Amino acid sequence: MKVFIDPPNSLVLYDLVERFGHQPLSAMAAIQERVDNLEVDMPPMNVSLDDVVRGLKYAGVEVPSGIRGRLALWGPMIEEADAAIIMDDCPYSFGCVGCERSNLMVKYLIKRRGIPALHVSYPEDDEQATNFVAQTKEFLEGLQ
Repeated sequence: MKVFIDPPNSLVLYDLVERFGHQPLSAMAAIQERVDNLEVDMPPMNVSLDDVVRGLKYAGVEVPSGIRGRLALWGPMIEEADAAIIMDDCPYSFGCVGCERSNLMVKYLIKRRGIPALHVSYPEDDEQATNFVAQTKEFLEGLQ
């Protein structure tokens, strides 16, 4: 199954999803597609007109361009996902948590899709980290 991870650039979540036999949908893969595309002249200035239009599907023209840009990347992955894992209460330096409006929109899109979603808290100590991995394992093994 395809599992969207939030934050979309979390290597920890990416690795866990992959280890349990599912396909992680992440920002890294979506960005690689754009950077490897020969039509892009100057990575990381790799936004095309199609990206701008795609972003408008998820957020209006009055929404800041950074949010539309993120949603142009993440929105199609959410639409493709069979499930999602969302890490809540992350520190500012963990993944793409710096743009709260993008984060709220991502959570809204996942909820609107109605796909199975696991909400886990960012672990603060070893015990919480063990529980986080156990919860994630149980969720991923339960996906059919």
